[in-house]
Amino acid sequence: MKKYIVVFIISFLSLQFTASTQEKVRIITTQGEMIVYLYPETELHKENFLKLAENNFYDSILFHRVIKDFMIQAGDPYTRPKNMKNVYVSLKKVPAEINPKYIHKKGALAAARQGDDVNPEKKSSSSQFYIVQGRRYPRKYLPAFEEKNGVKYTEAQKDLYEDIGGTPHLDGGYTVFGEVVQGLEVIDKIAQGPTSVSDKPNLAVYILKMEVIN
Repeated sequence: MKKYIVVFIISFLSLQFTASTQEKVRIITTQGEMIVYLYPETELHKENFLKLAENNFYDSILFHRVIKDFMIQAGDPYTRPKNMKNVYVSLKKVPAEINPKYIHKKGALAAARQGDDVNPEKKSSSSQFYIVQGRRYPRKYLPAFEEKNGVKYTEAQKDLYEDIGGTPHLDGGYTVFGEVVQGLEVIDKIAQGPTSVSDKPNLAVYILKMEVIN
Protein backbone atom coordinates (compact mmCIF):
# COMPACT_ATOMS: atom_id res chain seq x y z
CA MET A 1 0.00 0.00 0.00
CA LYS A 2 2.81 2.40 0.87
CA LYS A 3 4.39 1.77 -2.52
CA TYR A 4 1.27 2.98 -4.33
CA ILE A 5 1.02 6.07 -2.12
CA VAL A 6 4.60 7.05 -2.97
CA VAL A 7 4.00 6.55 -6.69
CA PHE A 8 0.84 8.68 -6.52
CA ILE A 9 2.63 11.50 -4.70
CA ILE A 10 5.47 11.51 -7.22
CA SER A 11 3.03 11.53 -10.13
CA PHE A 12 1.01 14.35 -8.57
CA LEU A 13 4.11 16.47 -7.98
CA SER A 14 5.23 15.80 -11.54
CA LEU A 15 1.89 17.02 -12.88
CA GLN A 16 2.08 20.15 -10.75
CA PHE A 17 5.57 20.93 -12.01
CA THR A 18 4.57 20.36 -15.63
CA ALA A 19 1.51 22.60 -15.31
CA SER A 20 3.50 25.43 -13.75
CA THR A 21 6.34 25.38 -16.27
CA GLN A 22 4.54 24.95 -19.57
CA GLU A 23 2.31 28.03 -19.73
CA LYS A 24 3.05 29.69 -23.04
CA VAL A 25 1.24 32.09 -25.33
CA ARG A 26 1.50 32.29 -29.11
CA ILE A 27 1.42 35.91 -30.32
CA ILE A 28 0.33 36.03 -33.94
CA THR A 29 1.18 39.36 -35.57
CA THR A 30 1.07 40.82 -39.05
CA GLN A 31 4.86 40.36 -39.14
CA GLY A 32 5.02 36.77 -37.93
CA GLU A 33 4.54 34.64 -34.83
CA MET A 34 6.24 34.60 -31.45
CA ILE A 35 5.82 32.18 -28.56
CA VAL A 36 6.37 33.56 -25.06
CA TYR A 37 6.95 31.53 -21.91
CA LEU A 38 5.48 33.03 -18.73
CA TYR A 39 7.51 32.76 -15.53
CA PRO A 40 5.73 30.98 -12.63
CA GLU A 41 7.51 33.21 -10.07
CA THR A 42 5.73 36.32 -11.38
CA GLU A 43 2.34 34.77 -10.79
CA LEU A 44 0.21 37.92 -10.71
CA HIS A 45 1.53 39.09 -14.08
CA LYS A 46 1.30 35.61 -15.55
CA GLU A 47 -2.34 35.21 -14.54
CA ASN A 48 -3.23 38.71 -15.74
CA PHE A 49 -1.63 38.12 -19.15
CA LEU A 50 -3.29 34.71 -19.51
CA LYS A 51 -6.68 36.17 -18.60
CA LEU A 52 -6.38 38.88 -21.24
CA ALA A 53 -5.14 36.46 -23.90
CA GLU A 54 -7.87 33.91 -23.17
CA ASN A 55 -10.54 36.61 -23.44
CA ASN A 56 -9.22 37.86 -26.81
CA PHE A 57 -8.34 41.25 -25.35
CA TYR A 58 -5.22 41.64 -27.48
CA ASP A 59 -6.83 40.72 -30.80
CA SER A 60 -6.37 43.52 -33.39
CA ILE A 61 -4.33 45.71 -31.02
CA LEU A 62 -1.44 47.71 -32.49
CA PHE A 63 2.25 47.72 -31.63
CA HIS A 64 1.96 51.44 -30.98
CA ARG A 65 5.51 52.21 -29.81
CA VAL A 66 8.59 50.79 -31.49
CA ILE A 67 12.18 51.91 -30.90
CA LYS A 68 14.96 50.12 -32.77
CA ASP A 69 17.66 48.62 -30.53
CA PHE A 70 15.30 49.10 -27.56
CA MET A 71 11.86 47.46 -27.56
CA ILE A 72 8.45 46.97 -29.17
CA GLN A 73 5.36 47.88 -27.11
CA ALA A 74 1.68 46.92 -27.38
CA GLY A 75 -1.44 46.42 -25.27
CA ASP A 76 -3.25 49.77 -25.50
CA PRO A 77 -6.92 48.92 -26.25
CA TYR A 78 -7.43 52.36 -27.81
CA THR A 79 -5.20 51.32 -30.71
CA ARG A 80 -7.75 48.75 -31.86
CA PRO A 81 -9.43 49.81 -35.14
CA LYS A 82 -12.63 51.78 -34.55
CA ASN A 83 -14.69 49.31 -36.53
CA MET A 84 -13.58 46.42 -34.30
CA LYS A 85 -15.73 45.28 -31.42
CA ASN A 86 -14.36 46.26 -28.01
CA VAL A 87 -13.45 43.48 -25.61
CA TYR A 88 -14.44 44.31 -22.05
CA VAL A 89 -12.22 42.84 -19.36
CA SER A 90 -11.86 44.10 -15.81
CA LEU A 91 -8.55 45.95 -15.75
CA LYS A 92 -6.48 47.14 -12.81
CA LYS A 93 -2.81 47.77 -12.18
CA VAL A 94 -0.71 44.78 -11.22
CA PRO A 95 1.54 44.96 -8.13
CA ALA A 96 5.24 44.91 -9.00
CA GLU A 97 6.92 41.50 -9.03
CA ILE A 98 10.47 42.58 -9.86
CA ASN A 99 12.73 39.55 -9.58
CA PRO A 100 16.54 39.91 -9.95
CA LYS A 101 16.55 36.44 -11.52
CA TYR A 102 14.95 37.91 -14.65
CA ILE A 103 16.75 40.61 -16.59
CA HIS A 104 15.94 42.66 -19.67
CA LYS A 105 17.77 40.38 -22.10
CA LYS A 106 16.74 40.28 -25.75
CA GLY A 107 13.30 38.67 -25.95
CA ALA A 108 12.31 39.56 -22.39
CA LEU A 109 8.57 40.15 -21.92
CA ALA A 110 7.93 42.94 -19.41
CA ALA A 111 5.09 45.11 -18.18
CA ALA A 112 4.94 48.79 -19.06
CA ARG A 113 4.07 51.23 -16.28
CA GLN A 114 3.74 54.87 -15.31
CA GLY A 115 6.81 56.71 -14.03
CA ASP A 116 8.02 56.78 -10.43
CA ASP A 117 6.74 60.31 -9.89
CA VAL A 118 3.12 59.11 -10.03
CA ASN A 119 3.77 55.42 -9.41
CA PRO A 120 6.42 55.01 -6.69
CA GLU A 121 5.33 51.41 -6.04
CA LYS A 122 6.24 50.53 -9.64
CA LYS A 123 2.85 48.93 -10.28
CA SER A 124 2.47 47.58 -13.79
CA SER A 125 -0.01 48.60 -16.46
CA SER A 126 -3.14 46.49 -16.56
CA SER A 127 -2.53 45.49 -20.16
CA GLN A 128 0.44 47.18 -21.84
CA PHE A 129 3.61 45.19 -22.28
CA TYR A 130 6.89 45.42 -24.17
CA ILE A 131 9.31 42.93 -25.66
CA VAL A 132 13.01 43.78 -25.55
CA GLN A 133 15.18 43.99 -28.64
CA GLY A 134 18.08 45.94 -27.14
CA ARG A 135 21.72 45.71 -28.16
CA ARG A 136 24.85 43.99 -26.93
CA TYR A 137 26.66 45.39 -23.88
CA PRO A 138 30.29 44.46 -23.13
CA ARG A 139 30.82 43.42 -19.51
CA LYS A 140 32.84 46.54 -18.75
CA TYR A 141 29.69 48.68 -19.00
CA LEU A 142 27.53 46.60 -16.66
CA PRO A 143 28.94 47.77 -13.27
CA ALA A 144 27.55 51.23 -13.98
CA PHE A 145 24.05 49.77 -14.39
CA GLU A 146 24.48 47.69 -11.23
CA GLU A 147 25.34 50.78 -9.22
CA LYS A 148 22.63 52.96 -10.72
CA ASN A 149 19.81 50.41 -10.47
CA GLY A 150 20.84 48.63 -7.28
CA VAL A 151 21.20 45.25 -8.95
CA LYS A 152 23.92 42.61 -9.00
CA TYR A 153 24.38 40.52 -12.13
CA THR A 154 25.45 36.91 -12.10
CA GLU A 155 28.16 35.77 -14.50
CA ALA A 156 25.49 34.07 -16.60
CA GLN A 157 23.50 37.31 -16.85
CA LYS A 158 26.61 39.22 -17.89
CA ASP A 159 27.17 36.62 -20.58
CA LEU A 160 23.65 37.17 -21.89
CA TYR A 161 24.11 40.94 -22.20
CA GLU A 162 27.37 40.38 -24.06
CA ASP A 163 26.14 37.58 -26.31
CA ILE A 164 22.53 38.45 -27.22
CA GLY A 165 22.09 41.92 -25.74
CA GLY A 166 19.22 43.66 -24.02
CA THR A 167 18.37 46.84 -22.09
CA PRO A 168 20.13 46.67 -18.69
CA HIS A 169 19.16 50.25 -17.79
CA LEU A 170 15.59 48.96 -17.15
CA ASP A 171 16.62 46.28 -14.65
CA GLY A 172 15.21 46.76 -11.17
CA GLY A 173 12.54 49.17 -12.39
CA TYR A 174 10.07 47.04 -14.34
CA THR A 175 8.60 43.58 -13.91
CA VAL A 176 9.95 41.02 -16.39
CA PHE A 177 7.42 38.19 -16.43
CA GLY A 178 8.33 36.07 -19.42
CA GLU A 179 10.48 35.67 -22.50
CA VAL A 180 10.24 34.88 -26.19
CA VAL A 181 11.25 31.25 -26.73
CA GLN A 182 10.43 31.13 -30.42
CA GLY A 183 10.34 33.91 -33.01
CA LEU A 184 13.08 36.30 -31.88
CA GLU A 185 13.49 37.29 -35.52
CA VAL A 186 9.96 38.78 -35.46
CA ILE A 187 11.12 41.33 -32.87
CA ASP A 188 13.87 42.46 -35.23
CA LYS A 189 11.47 42.56 -38.15
CA ILE A 190 9.03 44.82 -36.29
CA ALA A 191 11.79 47.00 -34.81
CA GLN A 192 13.53 47.72 -38.10
CA GLY A 193 10.52 49.37 -39.73
CA PRO A 194 10.40 53.17 -40.08
CA THR A 195 8.55 55.10 -37.37
CA SER A 196 7.17 58.58 -36.78
CA VAL A 197 8.61 61.12 -34.33
CA SER A 198 6.28 59.61 -31.69
CA ASP A 199 7.82 56.13 -32.27
CA LYS A 200 4.65 54.84 -33.96
CA PRO A 201 5.38 52.49 -36.90
CA ASN A 202 4.61 54.04 -40.27
CA LEU A 203 3.33 50.66 -41.41
CA ALA A 204 0.81 49.44 -38.83
CA VAL A 205 1.79 46.20 -37.09
CA TYR A 206 -1.07 44.44 -35.32
CA ILE A 207 -1.51 41.53 -32.98
CA LEU A 208 -3.95 39.39 -34.92
CA LYS A 209 -4.52 36.92 -32.13
CA MET A 210 -3.06 35.36 -29.00
CA GLU A 211 -3.40 31.66 -28.24
CA VAL A 212 -2.67 30.07 -24.87
CA ILE A 213 -0.61 26.90 -25.26
CA ASN A 214 -1.13 24.34 -22.52
